[in-house]
Amino acid sequence: MPRCPACYSRLNASVMTVDVRPALSGVDLLAAGRFQDALVPLRLALSLGDTAPADLLNLAIAEDRAGDRDRARRLMRQVAVQLPNWDEPVLRLAESLRAAGETAAAEEAYHAALALNPGRLEALIALSGLLLMRGRTEPAREMLIQCCGMAPENAEAWNALGLALKATDAASLALTAFIKAQDLAPNRLDYVLNGVDVAVQADEAQAELARLTSAADENPLGPALRIGRGMLLERLGRRDEAIDALEAATELTPDSLVPLRLLGGVLARSNRAGEAERVLRRLGELDPANPQVLNDHAVVLMRLHRHAEARAILLDILARIGSAPSVLCNLGNATVCLGLQDEAVNIARRAVRLFPDTVLSRRAMCNTLPYHDATTGAELLAAMRECSAVIPRVPQPPLTNSPEPDRPLVVGLLSGTLRTHPVGWLTVAGIELLDPSQFRIVCLAQNDARADPIARRYRTAARDWIEIDNLSDVAVATCAREKGIDILIDLGGYGDAARMAACANRLAPVQIKWVGMQAHSSGLAEMDWFLTDRWETPDGFDDLYSEKLLRMPDGYVCYSPPSHAPDVGALPALKNGFVTFGCFNNLAKITPRTIETWAEILRRLPNARMILKTHQLSDRPTADGFLAHFAALGVSGERIETRGSSGHRAFMGEYGDVDIVLDPFPYSGGLTTCEALWMGVPTITLPGEIFASRHSASHMINAGLPDWVAGSAGDYVAMAIAKAGDLDSLAQLRMGLRTKVAQSPLCDAPRFAKNLGAALRHTWRTWCADRS
Repeated sequence: MPRCPACYSRLNASVMTVDVRPALSGVDLLAAGRFQDALVPLRLALSLGDTAPADLLNLAIAEDRAGDRDRARRLMRQVAVQLPNWDEPVLRLAESLRAAGETAAAEEAYHAALALNPGRLEALIALSGLLLMRGRTEPAREMLIQCCGMAPENAEAWNALGLALKATDAASLALTAFIKAQDLAPNRLDYVLNGVDVAVQADEAQAELARLTSAADENPLGPALRIGRGMLLERLGRRDEAIDALEAATELTPDSLVPLRLLGGVLARSNRAGEAERVLRRLGELDPANPQVLNDHAVVLMRLHRHAEARAILLDILARIGSAPSVLCNLGNATVCLGLQDEAVNIARRAVRLFPDTVLSRRAMCNTLPYHDATTGAELLAAMRECSAVIPRVPQPPLTNSPEPDRPLVVGLLSGTLRTHPVGWLTVAGIELLDPSQFRIVCLAQNDARADPIARRYRTAARDWIEIDNLSDVAVATCAREKGIDILIDLGGYGDAARMAACANRLAPVQIKWVGMQAHSSGLAEMDWFLTDRWETPDGFDDLYSEKLLRMPDGYVCYSPPSHAPDVGALPALKNGFVTFGCFNNLAKITPRTIETWAEILRRLPNARMILKTHQLSDRPTADGFLAHFAALGVSGERIETRGSSGHRAFMGEYGDVDIVLDPFPYSGGLTTCEALWMGVPTITLPGEIFASRHSASHMINAGLPDWVAGSAGDYVAMAIAKAGDLDSLAQLRMGLRTKVAQSPLCDAPRFAKNLGAALRHTWRTWCADRS
């Protein structure tokens, strides 16, 4: 650590009486950042009688950086007493206090250093930062203007001034300060990223993009400018270009952590999960002790349906660093997706116990309870309400929507899954056929997938498409209000990439929960209606929901069959000589009680077989675990076939090997039931009390097959045996089922859109009547 000239004078005067070589060696090690190594020569110098203030201060700095703050501060104070007019020991004491988070004491020490040397830039800059943290933006700004005037070539001063100007809502001036800092230190990534943030706030993003592009061309080997350009492109919604820019930056610094983290984050948000996984795996290799990197990697693995790998990583994080809300939340989700419902709920309860006021913990409980056998409607509603209670809310100005009951309405869709996804298959047909003279669609979308065929249908239906990935919940509310949204429909719940929490800030006069993690009531105090039908929520179920129930006259969804679905084939039992049951649902839905019920059916039909197909069964240990469960119940593994991931056309085609679908419970199939019906395969289902348990019942009844809905577990078993014993009826049903489904309310898009429009109008008129 360099010494001031006065100290060098003192040291040179003492050369004849004290060996200064250890102290000099220690200074060299300090300058190299080898603080632990510097302690040895500096302590030796002290033991040899070197009590020069500068040497004592260098020892103090080494002690502080090596972890012994108490000893370091005693030495700093000792030097300050020895040389009461020297600001250096007081400044070093302030830095030690600030590094330890003792901000009040640090602020006092910085003031003391400035009293000794009013022009000390390090003290002015650091003190202004502490003032900014306390919200004292005006004095911080004035102090930093003074710094920039005193040292116009000091990049850190300009960057700090930019932060102060940003805090006082002077975004345009802040951008000017950040650009000056970048000109002085073009390789400082933090300066560049600060400029990106305020450029967006100042509505100068396009001009800043042009400047960054030009600067990056002039400095082709500088990664910071390319990274900044990439992140600004991301903020502008030009994600593919952003990824290209970030990839170019990582090629310049292949082992640098920050560019890889930023690239991994953008890839994860872009639905390019496979590429994101490779980047995050590389990051984990470079920074194996970083729990955030490992956690992010686990999240991407879950999006790739590699839940067993994700779970192993998350358990390792917990073992090494202990509990954290995000890790426990992700672990609960990974665990339930492996069919370990009891364990998943216990993890969620642990998260709530440790972090009761954290939204993530409450979301974990809301997302695991629906899959648990013992969950009641009242218990799930309570969990949802408890989650609602901890969501932060920011007071919003009064709504200005005109309460005219019959005027054209602006309908907002809030979702991260407006694409090929269960939300897309089950909602897009109704949305695109709403009367455009009565309803103008605004999509508030995340994870945009422009090339996706269903995303294109939503874009065609929408008058406005707004990407909200980079907006806070409050900013989403502001955006929705600026767009004049009258009715907001949430299509995400508490799922991945979902933004239902934004609705707590009241995006629109009327807010409706519809498909998308619609397991039960949202519990959200600000959610007004819950779109349903009379089979999902029969009379008497109203008290299990916090919202008013908006019952559709037919089903609550409209299925859009894929054009690539193969033709329906003959009943496989006629060729095989035995019945094949099947279930292609997520393992999260397959509970121990479900397996026990299926095992009973297979024991009573000893020639029958069963096919289980889902992403998670691509993992051999996971598949073997399920086979072992069946074996323990008297059903040999030879009778159970497990199948993993496949493309969607192949997935649909594999229903050609199935005679009857057995629905899981308590969380029933939704889209999978519709897909099976389209492929000529009916589903035996057992509805329960929660909303998620009744999806298949609604679909089967709307398809004209109420006789496939069981009233009890005993009825479910008896129905499976009876249906399997009547192959002629089963074969006849199969060959006519696609036509029957196509003509049913389940797929009648014009009929559904008319009903949906009437339902939306009803909610609006209700709101208008309440205003009168």
